[in-house]
Amino acid sequence: MGSGQAVAVFGAYGHTGRFVVAELVERGFVPVLSGRDADRLKALADETGLEARTASVDAPDSLDRALAGAAAVINCAGPFASTTAPVIETALRSGIPYLDVAAELEANIDTFAHFTDRAREAGAVIVPAMAFFGGLGDLLTTAAMGDWTRADEAHIAYGLSSWHPTAGTRLSGAVSRQRRGERRMRFTNGQWEYRADAPPALEWRFPEPMGPRPVIGEFTMADVVTVPSHLSIPEVTTYMTVEAVRDVASPDTPAPAPADAHGRSDQTFLVDAVVRSGGAERRAVARGQDIYAVTAPLVVEALDRVLAGRTRTVGVAAAGAIFDAPGFLRALSPHVTLDLLP
Repeated sequence: MGSGQAVAVFGAYGHTGRFVVAELVERGFVPVLSGRDADRLKALADETGLEARTASVDAPDSLDRALAGAAAVINCAGPFASTTAPVIETALRSGIPYLDVAAELEANIDTFAHFTDRAREAGAVIVPAMAFFGGLGDLLTTAAMGDWTRADEAHIAYGLSSWHPTAGTRLSGAVSRQRRGERRMRFTNGQWEYRADAPPALEWRFPEPMGPRPVIGEFTMADVVTVPSHLSIPEVTTYMTVEAVRDVASPDTPAPAPADAHGRSDQTFLVDAVVRSGGAERRAVARGQDIYAVTAPLVVEALDRVLAGRTRTVGVAAAGAIFDAPGFLRALSPHVTLDLLP
């Protein structure tokens, strides 16, 4: 448990940030609220009774003040293309661990590219994409690998009942599209490839009771950055149910609405991670409710393990590289129902 340790949360007043703040409090940490919008920050501070420190990525001194005295920082502020580097730089100056919930491919790639050597040399811990996209799929894939040291291919299929995007999701998606233009990305033959054609429409056989569903293949999410960063798998592909793709693509889809006492929406998810080597196949499956809400126990469990020294490496590291994947996944109960299927 947190034992009263202070943890800076940048972007604390956002949709996901609020879930993270609540989870930190539940686990005995003391969140220090931070972000760029002074009015929203004050409103959250008044609501929670927690300390607020306004900070901007354009003002390094303000970030230094926001992180002062904190044991770690969790970055929940998108678009992450703008926030990751400045907040990581501040964490390195402050000598504290950095975690984020970024699902932006380009931001994740930049973090590994720009900070891997510096973080390793400094003995620092930087955990990017420690969220539903990036973290959960990576942990499932790592757990499915078991004692395999390499595999031919990994497939991570997302079965979402719906996808009501937050304002942050829409903004991050717009920033990603600006950076890559009309191209899409996939990871094949051990490297990134840009393509201009439409992604394939396929069918994925999810475990029962979901069963076969139409999906968009090569719907590339953050797992396609995290998985090959530490696992020897030259082909990594992610898939998304067609209904969810339609929801997130439509400008008319409303933001998620609370449906229970915890503020979670009624969205349900199933993540099906499959690894194949030769003729053998292994699978790990997770089920739960609300992809934004479940990010909170994911990133806070990661934080707790980092601060307790329950880690396997230093530097920039994906969830499956730095944590014991099966043990981490079991610790997510009751937020996630897990099936490890050999």
